[in-house]
Amino acid sequence: MRTSALAAGVIGAAVMAAVDEIVFHQLLGWHHFYDRSTPTAGLLSDGLLHAAELLALVGGFFWFADLRRRGDLVPAAAWGGALLGAGAFQLFDGLVNHKVFRLHQVRYGVDVLPYDLVWNSAGALLLVVGAVITRRAARRHRGPAHPRG
Repeated sequence: MRTSALAAGVIGAAVMAAVDEIVFHQLLGWHHFYDRSTPTAGLLSDGLLHAAELLALVGGFFWFADLRRRGDLVPAAAWGGALLGAGAFQLFDGLVNHKVFRLHQVRYGVDVLPYDLVWNSAGALLLVVGAVITRRAARRHRGPAHPRG
């Protein structure tokens, strides 16, 4: 049960990193992973983030496939884990990378508060939904607390 959530959590975090990288770094060009230096350093940091995200995605899928092959995959726990991983990445990026380390902001040249609120609220929502799904999966997987009989 737990390994299904963890394997899918790695996948969820990698997918969210890919969404961030593709949409906000490349398509919109709002920021790089590291914006406190030259554009070249920003581009290099994006490449390193992309490489790490791809390694996590491939590793997570190998782990997931192995669980499935062995018959140990708990699908509901995996869905919850994927959402937990995505939400954890989103909140870590929004709170730690944006605010604590100040590696970059969501967007520059605008009032960043609305962007921060949406960014972090989306991460928190993913975490809550993932936690609810994972908890329900754990209850179903364990079965009733007091079996009748």
